[in-house]
Amino acid sequence: MDEQELIQGLRNGDEAAFKYLVDNYQDRVYNTAIGIVQNAEDAEDVAQEVFIQVFRSINSFKAESKLSTWIYRITTTRALDLLRSRKSKKRFGFLQRLFGEGNEPIYDPPDFHHPGVELDQKENASRLFKAIEQLPDNQKTAFILHKLEDLSYLEISDVMKTSIPAVESLMHRAKQNLRRILSGPT
Repeated sequence: MDEQELIQGLRNGDEAAFKYLVDNYQDRVYNTAIGIVQNAEDAEDVAQEVFIQVFRSINSFKAESKLSTWIYRITTTRALDLLRSRKSKKRFGFLQRLFGEGNEPIYDPPDFHHPGVELDQKENASRLFKAIEQLPDNQKTAFILHKLEDLSYLEISDVMKTSIPAVESLMHRAKQNLRRILSGPT
């Protein structure tokens, strides 16, 4: 099924087209989400929300970019929204502790392992993902899409709705920040 047939099938509410979409995009969506949220359960939730949004919003897809670009954009937006929500809850939890409620923070970065990482590299991967978590959202998104999802700078610029030089700058700053973070105390 080519992209136009897939889009038309989705617009017609064809279950086979939706199954094809999920079968062919679920790994990319999940891996992008887990790279950002760094929690398997949250990544599964994000992936489910992405496919629901694609199904509900396919009629508004203008095909100005590739379908995969649109799906990456939805995935990164959903994942970053979840992180923002989590950070807000974390701040609220911290304030509760300050006022004697005794609650633990709602979000504590887990020992995280991406499914594509070799077993013998888990410790380094965990350290890397904890460092990635500290990057500003735009740097984190560009870095994950390029290094984990292997998107080109052009594809990333489409997903992030920015210029290629802006993506290059984000990648440069992300690498500098990661070097700084990773060279610090372990």
